[in-house]
Amino acid sequence: MRTETYTVDEDSVRIDRWLSERSEVSRSRIQELIDDGKITVNGKAVRTSYKVCTGDTIVMEIPDDTVLDVLPEDIPLDILYEDHDILIVNKPKGMVVHPAPGVSHGTLVNAVLHHCDDLSGINGVLRPGIVHRIDKDTTGCIVVCKNDKAHESIAAQLADKTCHREYLALVKGIIHEESGMIDAPIGRDSRDRQKMCVTERGGRSARTKFRVLERFSGCTLVECTLETGRTHQIRVHMKYIGHPVIGDVKYYHPCRLLDTQGQVLHAYRITLVHPRTGETITAEAPLPAYFEALLKELREGRSIE
Repeated sequence: MRTETYTVDEDSVRIDRWLSERSEVSRSRIQELIDDGKITVNGKAVRTSYKVCTGDTIVMEIPDDTVLDVLPEDIPLDILYEDHDILIVNKPKGMVVHPAPGVSHGTLVNAVLHHCDDLSGINGVLRPGIVHRIDKDTTGCIVVCKNDKAHESIAAQLADKTCHREYLALVKGIIHEESGMIDAPIGRDSRDRQKMCVTERGGRSARTKFRVLERFSGCTLVECTLETGRTHQIRVHMKYIGHPVIGDVKYYHPCRLLDTQGQVLHAYRITLVHPRTGETITAEAPLPAYFEALLKELREGRSIE
């Protein structure tokens, strides 16, 4: 790890922009470091929206890069849509999206490298083609970009909220409202850096819409629509309102009804504007078998408790 220290000589712009103009670190990487608590101002964590002031001392800790070999692997893919620019895949439960320290094989990137000759290079050798992510134990739709133009287009759509992502989740307890909006900032949990939480300190704006689809004994099936894309957003927001996602071992506990192998959360639909044609593309991923089996038991009167 290396450390860089800066002193601000005049009131200026947002810290992520200010640092990106003065260091060799990209603005997106700087934002990640801020989220991880690796950048402080006068010894305190800040949000990416913080505007630097004269006299501020900024310390940026940059972890050393880990070199990994990312090799193509012949792993079956459930392809929902594909053309020369993009690929939409129904990711199975248990599959990590891209390699990381400790995980170099069996990822979606390994599978896609075997399937495609070309992928966008914007996110480097470890995340080729990856423009957004879903968690290891979350199933469903994820977009892979085959060239940089497509990557830039989808990234812009995610930023300006013209790419719509809808999820199905089974959550603890009965939600009495038919729908709602959770508007609460999300940042790293200061007590556990592996977790996220709702927090004003260092948190970034996060908005999740939800709509009740079905109520059971002890739990509720909801549709969640992301207006932002923060890490673990649905899982954190549903816990925040007292309805954590069933089976979520990080934010709740394992499901006693069935072995869900993690959170009961499925990215069932994604809608985007095609980066080349301008056509609206919608892909839907069917519910995985474990989710269907769980709903069947609940509809037959089984309680989640």
